[in-house]
Amino acid sequence: MKIENNRFASLVYTLHEGDRDGRVIETVEETAPLGFVFGAGRLLPAFEANLAGLEEGASFEFSLPAVDAYGELREEMVINLPRNIFEDEGVLRSEVCYVGNTVPMMDSQGNRMNGVVVEIGDAFVKMDFNHPLAGTDLHFAGKVVGVREATPEELMGPSAGGCSSCGSKNSGCGGSCG
Repeated sequence: MKIENNRFASLVYTLHEGDRDGRVIETVEETAPLGFVFGAGRLLPAFEANLAGLEEGASFEFSLPAVDAYGELREEMVINLPRNIFEDEGVLRSEVCYVGNTVPMMDSQGNRMNGVVVEIGDAFVKMDFNHPLAGTDLHFAGKVVGVREATPEELMGPSAGGCSSCGSKNSGCGGSCG
């Protein structure tokens, strides 16, 4: 059976930064493969395009330039926020606000987003809201370990399959939810 729309596919892979010799970002093993409904819009379109038509047991290896993965770094996604939103009674909440920490935030439309604290100044905190892998070319090498018809439950909701993002380990870097 081939990977095509509305089929449930399971993959194992190693994801490298840049090319096959780059730093390993993620390894998905057979004990916990990435499973997803193909064509459901939960994974990067370019990731899925490279898997279309593959059968169980097939190996794959491909690269995605940053523009086809999580996009280029966008300077407008690095912003200064008033320091006082990170303070409690005028004291910086250092358990939350420190350089390198990822802080869950919400924009003015109520959308959740994660920002990384880049710099802490006297009046502002500089935060980077780019995806953690923005600006990074990705290289995937792996194998299709299963292909089957998706169940009605898998076809229905966002919790079905491998909806995930690359912000954390073992999260399925083909994901686009984050």
